[in-house]
Amino acid sequence: MDCHDCHQSCHPKRQNIGWKIFNFGFKKKRPKNSSSTGRTTIALVGSPNVGKSLLFNLLTGTYVTVSNYPGTTVEVAKGNAVIAGEKVTFFDTPGMYSLMPITEEESVARDLIANEGVDLIIHVIDAKHLGRMLNLTLQLMETQLPVLLVVNMIDEAQKLGIWVNEDRLAHQLGIPVVTMAAAQKVGLKKLIAKVADHVPSNSVSLTY
Repeated sequence: MDCHDCHQSCHPKRQNIGWKIFNFGFKKKRPKNSSSTGRTTIALVGSPNVGKSLLFNLLTGTYVTVSNYPGTTVEVAKGNAVIAGEKVTFFDTPGMYSLMPITEEESVARDLIANEGVDLIIHVIDAKHLGRMLNLTLQLMETQLPVLLVVNMIDEAQKLGIWVNEDRLAHQLGIPVVTMAAAQKVGLKKLIAKVADHVPSNSVSLTY
């Protein structure tokens, strides 16, 4: 992939590195996902300052609970929306740079993905630093969980002469990609439509 930040191909090499990191230290059985519980669970993941929490608020509205993740002092936000006629639970995970945690926040983010029966990971990145942030995208893809990539802040990137080809990036990564300017709600409807692909309905509605 040719982009402003990276001159190497971003197509993942299937070495299961992320899967090994993801499973390291986890011995208990992962909880069942929506196929058996009737509830779709989605984790928003991303580095700090990429607009992840703003996007979480756009998706969930004002009905949000914030509590410490069990056994830690790290706060995690949880909210609900109705998409494609089904109740969907969203988690706003703490900021993380890698599945190999260094901080307590990164450990909580990884634990939440591993232990909460997540059906879909929405990875939010900053379009201005696309190449640098795709490393975590590849790690998340190796967890064998569905990943949807949100390239946020495209308005700021375009002012710097950085343009992201959404379709080309999706083809090269092999996952759905949505370009957004979340602060202006640009791309929000397209994101909801992509999320609807992971819940059992073709019609899309968002209820706060």
